[in-house]
Amino acid sequence: MDYYNKIKKELIENEFYKRVKDYSKNKYELERYYNVGKLLIEARGGEARAKYGDGLIKKYSRKLTIELGKGYSTRSLKYMRKFYLYQKGHPLGAQLSWSHYKILLSLKDDRKIYYYLHLAREYNLSKRELSTKIKSNEYERLDQITIEKLLKKEDFSISDNIKHPIIIKNKFDTIDISEKMLKQLILEDIDNFLCELGKGFSYIKNEYKIKIGDRYNYVDLLLFNYKYNAFVVVELKVTELKKEHIGQIQIYMNYIDKNIKSIKQEKTIGIIVARENNKFVLEYSSDKRIYQTTYLLVKSN
Repeated sequence: MDYYNKIKKELIENEFYKRVKDYSKNKYELERYYNVGKLLIEARGGEARAKYGDGLIKKYSRKLTIELGKGYSTRSLKYMRKFYLYQKGHPLGAQLSWSHYKILLSLKDDRKIYYYLHLAREYNLSKRELSTKIKSNEYERLDQITIEKLLKKEDFSISDNIKHPIIIKNKFDTIDISEKMLKQLILEDIDNFLCELGKGFSYIKNEYKIKIGDRYNYVDLLLFNYKYNAFVVVELKVTELKKEHIGQIQIYMNYIDKNIKSIKQEKTIGIIVARENNKFVLEYSSDKRIYQTTYLLVKSN
């Protein structure tokens, strides 16, 4: 079989079809690259020998570049080969573009690819947004339980999507910041903060005033999660998590439940964002509605 000319034919047809301005254009392009990947495997003698076919890919790349122009580098053809191999075990669909898949296929870990693939579909991420998520090491900031749930396609709890640590852009010249400064950084980039917590969070108010007895108290951040139909109290701490923080947030959560929450809503959730973790504090806390994570300050551009 003349594999080179069959590959060339697939790519020429794709160049013509790129002029179509609708959803089928993307689907057709992915089908062509899938076919090219399959032909590259077969030309080398099957999947068992596929990884030894780089010499053949270099040869085809040189010829295609001469005859069809730019866009058919050795790397591009390797992506097509990997796209075919990955597609066989994990149907990818045509929701994402080839540009998305090239970013995903540059990753080496299949589980990482699957996580970011899920994320890109779930949140309809642009190519730039997807790259940003990967650069922020979002996958590495998930715990193992969350990753296993994702792979098994199990339902997530609210804690599964909270990143560890949460990335916060820091415009100050120091990492020794006050709670007021930490809150300022979060509020100035609130969309990113909500994404770091996971899906379904919306902002209500900061310094939310509540009256307990004859004294006023202030909740650092009051959020609502529409996915879990519950208010969320967030407390910010620039120290290690301490046992008194648990008592404080419990009071705020109970206040919201008694005075703000409707009968149709679930019980209030609490999230403590502290500078340092203390697993023993939460381990011996009986309130499973409270979750904890840490934050990492990164220099803002």
